[in-house]
Formats: sequence, C-alpha cells, structure tokens
Amino acid sequence: MTQPSLDTVKAHAKALRRALQARGSVISHAQALELIARQHGARDWNTLHARLTQRNAPPELALGDRVAGSYLGQAYTGEITALSGPAGHRQVEIKLDRPVDTVRFESFSNWRHRIRGTLDQDGRSPRKTSDGAPQLIVEKAPS
Repeated sequence: MTQPSLDTVKAHAKALRRALQARGSVISHAQALELIARQHGARDWNTLHARLTQRNAPPELALGDRVAGSYLGQAYTGEITALSGPAGHRQVEIKLDRPVDTVRFESFSNWRHRIRGTLDQDGRSPRKTSDGAPQLIVEKAPS
C-alpha cells in the first residue's frame, strides 16, 4: 500500500474535523491529525509526519550533482556549481548544459547560461511565475 503525501493527510484531517463538527462533535485540528495518524498505522501525528516527510524528501543535492528541471517554464539540464543554506531554504547555482531562453516573446530573447535560486525541501522555489508554477524546479538527473 502506498503512503499518501503530507498535504493529503492534512486535508483528510481538515475534512474529518469539518464532518465531525457538522454532526455536533467539535475536535481540535491537533486531535484530527492524531486520529488520521492512527488510521495510517502510526502511533501519533509526529510519527506519521516524520515518516511522510522522509519518504517525500528529495534526494540530497550536492556540489557537482547533475540536475534537471525547469526554470521559468523552460526545461534544462546542468550541474550544480554552488550550494549553500539549510534544506528548507537552500541557495543553488546551476551551470546549464545548453542556454535557455527565459523570454516567451518573439521580439527579443534573454538566454541564460547559469541560473540561481532558492529551493524549499521539495526542490522547488517558493517564488512563482504569473501562472502559479514555481520559478525553479531542481531534481537529480537520472544516472
């Protein structure tokens, strides 16, 4: 049986809380999380949270790693040339194998040979494009 994502179990807790409240039983959000954790075979919420966070965590990035992803909607491959900061707020610089054009207009171009950004624990930038997508997504390239 596959484990759900952390976002999915949090949504289940919110739905459970609303359903119980509609029937006259008021519980806290923390109590709802504990109930959902037990439904997934965990001792408590902290145990389930740790299990799901570890399972959903991206492989640790390192200097010199080959990576792939998207930058401003453009696919890229490259190599990490600089890396700093904690896992939830990691600064990364990537030297691209091939430049990417970050402008979507025919009238001009902006070719990037290197890109920099800040990544969360999922390898995605907290900054978003106008359509809501992360500006930068970084994943380890397949070996």
